[in-house]
Amino acid sequence: MRSPGPLRTTAAVLLGAIIGSILFFIVALVIGSINDIMGMNIPFNLKFAENIWSTILLVFFIGVSVAIMYYFVLITPPTEEEPEISDADIPDPDE
Repeated sequence: MRSPGPLRTTAAVLLGAIIGSILFFIVALVIGSINDIMGMNIPFNLKFAENIWSTILLVFFIGVSVAIMYYFVLITPPTEEEPEISDADIPDPDE
């Protein structure tokens, strides 16, 4: 299997980082709302600079998302442009 080009790899990494960050925010929001409703002391919140568990969760989601996007890049073949057909290559139907 050929390795993907640098543009496709960069796109996979960027998209994976964006999706992982969004997933982290969604999970942190859900855990935070459960924490508020139930009155629990779950240590996950959006303050990943102050909370090691939130940082681990953020890095996990970004890492998994980048790996999944890179896997999709590996299994998806690159698109190939169709060759242009010049007028000389088209047969004349009158002949």
